[in-house]
Amino acid sequence: MRHLLLLLTLVVCSSCIAQGPYVVLGGERFTVEIADTQEKQALGLMFRDALPGNHGMLFIFPGEARRSFWMKNTRIPLDIFYFDQNLALVSVSENTPPCRSPQCPNYPSTGPAKYVLELNAGKAAALGVKAGDPLELHLD
Repeated sequence: MRHLLLLLTLVVCSSCIAQGPYVVLGGERFTVEIADTQEKQALGLMFRDALPGNHGMLFIFPGEARRSFWMKNTRIPLDIFYFDQNLALVSVSENTPPCRSPQCPNYPSTGPAKYVLELNAGKAAALGVKAGDPLELHLD
């Protein structure tokens, strides 16, 4: 019995320790990689063949501005969510296609954004999010 209790305690504690950064959008939790330097932001999700369904990348910028992303060398279609400094959804570029050509289109926000979240294509529709919806950050 003592071994079972010890095992249960270890399982519960390990799930608390191994959380890592995550966000909550539309009631769903997504583990995120943080892109908070120019180098990480320039690389983004380029050259990846897959992104787990409950994972994404969160870009954090020093201030608000109109943001524009492109999909050069990105191999998977994405939904790109733009959030303002108050973590309210500004706009979404849904089902943004990969780009392998030398000239790739830009996908701009409709207003100033400080945070940008990239998730697998189709998540915006599945979550039913709309402008003004909040993003919860859990980065510790």
